[in-house]
Amino acid sequence: MRLRPACPTTPRAWTVELRPHPGGLALVCWQCPHGSGQITAASARAAALAHLARHARGNLLSSHLRICQCRERGCHWHPRHRGCAGPIRLLLAREHGGRLWRLADACSACAAATAQAAVVPDTVLTHPPLHPTTARRRRRHPKGPGEQTRVREILSYLAAALPPGTSAAARLLALQCALRMNTKMHIRLPNGVLRSLRLNAVQGPWRELEHARWLRITPATAANEVVAELLDAALLGQAPARSDRMRAADWALRASSASTARAIGPLPQLASAYLAAHADPQDGSGLSELDQMARACGVPLTELPTLLDQLVATGLLRSWQACPDSGDLHWTLAYGW
Repeated sequence: MRLRPACPTTPRAWTVELRPHPGGLALVCWQCPHGSGQITAASARAAALAHLARHARGNLLSSHLRICQCRERGCHWHPRHRGCAGPIRLLLAREHGGRLWRLADACSACAAATAQAAVVPDTVLTHPPLHPTTARRRRRHPKGPGEQTRVREILSYLAAALPPGTSAAARLLALQCALRMNTKMHIRLPNGVLRSLRLNAVQGPWRELEHARWLRITPATAANEVVAELLDAALLGQAPARSDRMRAADWALRASSASTARAIGPLPQLASAYLAAHADPQDGSGLSELDQMARACGVPLTELPTLLDQLVATGLLRSWQACPDSGDLHWTLAYGW
């Protein structure tokens, strides 16, 4: 007789709400009986993500025991689709304009069908944040996922962590900041990096990320750099050592800084980085979902075909095709990264 695997004692689905409160906001966790206290509007997003991350770290479970929490709740978190399928992922979703955040196990099919959501890489939550004084004494981790995989993971995370309307230029900056930050969540971005992205002469993307409460610009000690402090506490748990993440940042810079992409703007640059991060390094072919690329690039789904045609016309993409039934996107890069 085959025994059914035991279900986890604690369902791996956690939800927090940001409710108005005199003098600020109240972070209310549906799983914490005594609440989580009052917070300021400036720290609300970071506090919500950090709280959810603590729940996930405290309830680690072997992959074969994890089940789709969306299916367990009748799949009401997304529009109808053809059924649950694929590996179980940890999905971060935002609702009601960021007033509600949910972190839950979901199958790949449910994850793809959920709006304003992105898969959280396992490497983000595997290791709990360390206090800055102990982080300096920590032994260096072995290499984490490869540069391409690391960029793919962070793009997926930022798709949920940043507001949906965040511009492509701000997303390019956020990608570089997330990969280059130190253990104190500080980032020094040299002007050379900004010139490669053609963002050295603009302040709008920085102000946009400040307005989203994702970072705070701090005074720089040199004229050839921009200094900021990241406010997204969930990024503290990134597993690869900083030197490995820096290599991933350089890889992302090359993928998004092709001369043709820079000439036509930040959105083609971001799209180029996304397509390269999700492509086979051997032959340049790639497979993803249309809605996932749209969320990662911050564009409406209806505008994605025009963007892809633009990449083909400028020689950045050899070809692409989409399946209207499944929502799958197939493409081939014009050249390797």
